[in-house]
Amino acid sequence: MSAPMSADRFIQALRAEGLTVVEVGAWRTRNRNHKGPWGPVHGVMVHHTVTHGTANTVELCREGDSALPGPLCHGVITKDGRVHLVGYGRTNHAGAGDSDVLAAVIAEKRLPPDRHADTDGNRHFYGFECENLGDGEDPWPPAQLDAIARAAAAVCRVHGWGARSVIGHREWQPGKVDPRGFTMDWLRDRVADRLV
Repeated sequence: MSAPMSADRFIQALRAEGLTVVEVGAWRTRNRNHKGPWGPVHGVMVHHTVTHGTANTVELCREGDSALPGPLCHGVITKDGRVHLVGYGRTNHAGAGDSDVLAAVIAEKRLPPDRHADTDGNRHFYGFECENLGDGEDPWPPAQLDAIARAAAAVCRVHGWGARSVIGHREWQPGKVDPRGFTMDWLRDRVADRLV
């Protein structure tokens, strides 16, 4: 169980992992905390955006839409490997997911199948949205994949978590497919390599 790190510590951790960070507006105080608590935090969740274009992607993740108000994550990882910070605190990224999956993340064990949507994930996970159409054909440039691994590792390093604390949205919430185009085991291996 971990309390969320401060926004200043978050940006320091990302930069220390070698990432280029873009601060978008007053990201440190942009959140959905009025909808419930943020924390304790237990892991990092990775998503794809189903968008194309940096400006459009960052704007959507910052503002959200009428059905799902923003921010939709903490950081947006664009095709060029930059991390755009759009919010900090509770964000609308994870939704309801499986309590058994959360228990496995906390224990850093292999994840069970996600069968239920009985637990508030927005409370317990840092979220990174990654610019990709999510059709299985849109490429993931090496700079972007490297940045995803670095961002996840940065959060894990601060909290003392291992790579099993990194999950995909598809592993958390029944019916989700993101991120599509690489396996989460592959990503966790890359995060583990960085944490050695």
